[in-house]
Amino acid sequence: LKILKKMTLIKYKPNDYVPSTFGSFFDRFFNDDHFNGNSYSPTVDVAETEKEFEIQFHLPGMKKENININVDNDRLTVSGERKFENEKKDKNYHKVESHYGTFSRSFYLPDTVNAEKIDASYKDGILTVTVPKDVKKESKRTISIK
Repeated sequence: LKILKKMTLIKYKPNDYVPSTFGSFFDRFFNDDHFNGNSYSPTVDVAETEKEFEIQFHLPGMKKENININVDNDRLTVSGERKFENEKKDKNYHKVESHYGTFSRSFYLPDTVNAEKIDASYKDGILTVTVPKDVKKESKRTISIK
């Protein structure tokens, strides 16, 4: 199970946070990376031990009822939706950096896991999916050439 992450370097501009006009403030807000409409991609941490893979999805503010976990053949998919709920109608937000909308993250599972025993728990905004390895499938053997 490998995850590749692309990293981009951004030129540092010390006065970038000061908009030159009021209009440019809103232009920047709606073109900002944090605001991308109806979908987002939560951050994920993947760890491996001798016995299992552990995948942690960072989903702050989500209710577990809004999270779906599916296994289809060799693909694990976690999806859901975090809705923006403006409780107080008298607030006029100028910037929202929290992620809202739908998300879906998929991972291909190696042949050496036991998909029947995948387990999940949710606590403090972190969904932990545990994928146990199958000892029977991990056995290696050497084949001699005749």
